[in-house]
Amino acid sequence: MSGLRIGLIAASRFPVAEPFAGGLEAHVWALAEGLRRRGHAVTLFAGPGSDPRLGVELLDLRRARISPAARADVSMSAPDWLDEHHAYLQLMVRLARAPDFDVVHNHSLHHLPIAMAATIGAPVLTTLHTPPTPWLESAIQVHESCPVTFAAVSAHTARAWSHLVPDAHVIHNGVDVTRRRPGPGGGPLVWFGRIAPEKGTHLAIDAAVLAGRPLQLAGPVADAAYYEAEIRPRLDREGIEHVGHLSHAELNRLVGEATAALVTPCWDEPYGLVVAEALACGTPVCAFARGALPELLRDDVGILVAPDDVSGLAAAIADAPRLSRVAAREYAIQACSVDRMVDQYEELYMSLAGAPVP
Repeated sequence: MSGLRIGLIAASRFPVAEPFAGGLEAHVWALAEGLRRRGHAVTLFAGPGSDPRLGVELLDLRRARISPAARADVSMSAPDWLDEHHAYLQLMVRLARAPDFDVVHNHSLHHLPIAMAATIGAPVLTTLHTPPTPWLESAIQVHESCPVTFAAVSAHTARAWSHLVPDAHVIHNGVDVTRRRPGPGGGPLVWFGRIAPEKGTHLAIDAAVLAGRPLQLAGPVADAAYYEAEIRPRLDREGIEHVGHLSHAELNRLVGEATAALVTPCWDEPYGLVVAEALACGTPVCAFARGALPELLRDDVGILVAPDDVSGLAAAIADAPRLSRVAAREYAIQACSVDRMVDQYEELYMSLAGAPVP
């Protein structure tokens, strides 16, 4: 199979580089790296600080020259919003002028790559990573028949968009299981990810305390006010520790040594990459049954409880040692690997580009 020329459009807010700010950045990095290894020519349009090994062209987030008169106008948007708008507008105009790709795959959360897709001389695929938003819904309806092909990161997310996108391809996110090695378990519980209200970090702490088990938190503080109000006071409890934003190797070791990983979303997770990452380390998952999580977990590798049910999560923690770490690792290889994800995207790219599908 000859290589394709693939343009990947990332979200601009955070760099696509380790340590990842969140699941979206980790997903785009894994996809770009997986495609590059298979011989495809990948260009990643991403924000400053992104991994240069991925063939990055930086999105131009330099502030547009807006006159004092325009800034004084009541319609003036927030400067950061305007920077992002200007960067994606420049990108889409550049792609329209120089159709250098066999397929363009959009992972941004911005409306312009969808609204302006018809101007590009290549098929455009957009992966839906979030619940519906007004800007993206508007962009889909710019044309009577939207020229974009859509994928969704879970069946749950596909259903959420089905009123406008009835035929999204469901392709679960994947993790590089070769870079995540199974650990021995038996250590403190672990919670990892962005520390923000929608991730429910405080509920994980409360459940661990109720279960009488130590808990280590790993990840960046995405919401400082939430951290100061809800997390820092709880760190005074015995056995609760925030170990910071770790490197890949450090996080892999921490998760592999944990007895179980707690996943506590306070919103309907479109996918839940931390579930796949934990299972790849052989670590069972105790989680709230929200969003896509029920379609990611089997009974032998995870325990689901009702959303926001701290006492139920504490009971799951007590029951977690019965779950098989070997089964968790095997399930991750079978269902959650980046190779499986890249296989599916590669097949879709070939179909969109009119190339023979192997």
